[in-house]
Parts: sequence; structure tokens; C-alpha cells
Amino acid sequence: MPPIVALLTDFGSADSYAGETRGAVLCACPDANIVDLTHDIPAHDVAEGAWVLGAAYRTFPAGTVFVAVVDPGVGSPRRALAVDAGGYRFVGPDNGILSMVLEAHADAAVHEITNAGLMRHQVSNTFHARDVFAPVAGYLAKGRPLADVGPVADDPVRLPASHAVALSPHEWELRIERIDRFGNLITNLSREQLDEVLSLYSGDPSELVVVAGEAVLPLTHAYADVSAGEACALAGGSGRLELAVNGGRASDVLALGPGDVLRIRPAVSRG
Repeated sequence: MPPIVALLTDFGSADSYAGETRGAVLCACPDANIVDLTHDIPAHDVAEGAWVLGAAYRTFPAGTVFVAVVDPGVGSPRRALAVDAGGYRFVGPDNGILSMVLEAHADAAVHEITNAGLMRHQVSNTFHARDVFAPVAGYLAKGRPLADVGPVADDPVRLPASHAVALSPHEWELRIERIDRFGNLITNLSREQLDEVLSLYSGDPSELVVVAGEAVLPLTHAYADVSAGEACALAGGSGRLELAVNGGRASDVLALGPGDVLRIRPAVSRG
């Protein structure tokens, strides 16, 4: 199987930036199978890039190398990093874009990219995705040891982590993290945490509701478990609890967005 290199950037598709990054990977690893995870991260939105990378990387085969570049500090003293975590490798700026990967893998190996021999012969101060990260990813995809990129890097930048909080044995506080293109409101309650909560109720979601502003939403298995136009809460494909409207946009119907606080509690009060 050819090595896989996956790209995540804020470059969009109107310019040649994404294509040039792909070309730089192929110069270092002509056999690479390049996958565009997304180039539509909002410009300079490091937190969104970190979230999407953290939600998506496990769906790829082990050994995939990820180029994650949302880099408003390009050309500044910020470090360039290469990471080995969970059977995957990642390259990107040391600005927090790798936060969710590092949070999930406490034993991750982190190195600073300093080996100029792995970079393009001329490095632009404004295009490290092409000139630094893409060629390094290509060499890593070919099997170069992580240590070849440079020395161990201590204390990589991490964005503040957000987790659901237990307020009592039967009530939890969670927060909306992002809105996807369908208007679904994705929260910081992971599927693992939701399973822990459900285990207190024999795994029955009908025993719980989510309080979102003035609305009290049922916890369901699928969007179609409620009528068209009605809102519900469920475990989404991102691995997080999300609020959705069957056939509509929860962000509009519920008038909520990132940062808003929700509660998950029993459908019937337990006193």
C-alpha cells in the first residue's frame, strides 16, 4: 500500500497553495497517496483546525502522515513540529493546531523540525506548508525516523482543553464547541463520556434530556427519531454529542452557538 499523506489547511481552492503543497510532498515521496482532508478551515482559525484534525485523524489507516497547517505566525520564531502519536505522524506549526492529538496521546514523541536537508532548498518566509512541512511529511512517509527532523521539543503549545463537567451524580454541564455546515451544534461531550453517563441508566437514552436555553431536547439514536423540524441531541459522527434539527439547522432554530452552555440531566427529576 502506498504511504498516505493527508493535508489540512486554510488555503481554500481559489489559489495554487494547496496544489503546491501537494507537489512538494510528491517531490519528497513520489509514491505518496495524497488525501485532502480539507483546505476550507476558516483563514487563521487555529482552533478550528485543531478540532477538525482531532476529530478526523483516527479514520485514516495507521501510518498516515498529516500535514496540518493553519499558520498565521508563519515566518515568526514559532517552532515547526513533527509528532508521532497513536500510530500516526503529524507535522505543523507549534501554535496549538496539534493540541487535540497531543491531549489524546500523553506518550506522543514531539520533535522540532530543524534539519534543513529535509526542506526545499529555498524556504519562503510566508509558505512553510510547501517549503518545510510538505517535504518533511514526504520523507516521514518514506520511513525516515522522526529523530531525523531535529531535536526533541519540550512543552509544545496547547490550546485550552474543554471538557464536560459533572455538576452532580445526575447532571452535567457541557459547552457548544462549533457549528458544522448542516447547522448541527457540536459539544465538548465525547462519545466515551456520553457512554459513561448512559451506563447509569442501563444505556437507555430516553432516560436523559439536554437543556439548551429554553428548549429541553430528547436524547436520541438518529435524526429521524424526531419529527421533521424538531430538535434532538445525539452522538454525532464527530464522536461528540451534538444538537440537531431533523431537516433543519439547529443553530438557527435554537439560536445557540459556540460558547453557549448546556445541561444534560435525567428526563425525570431524581430529587
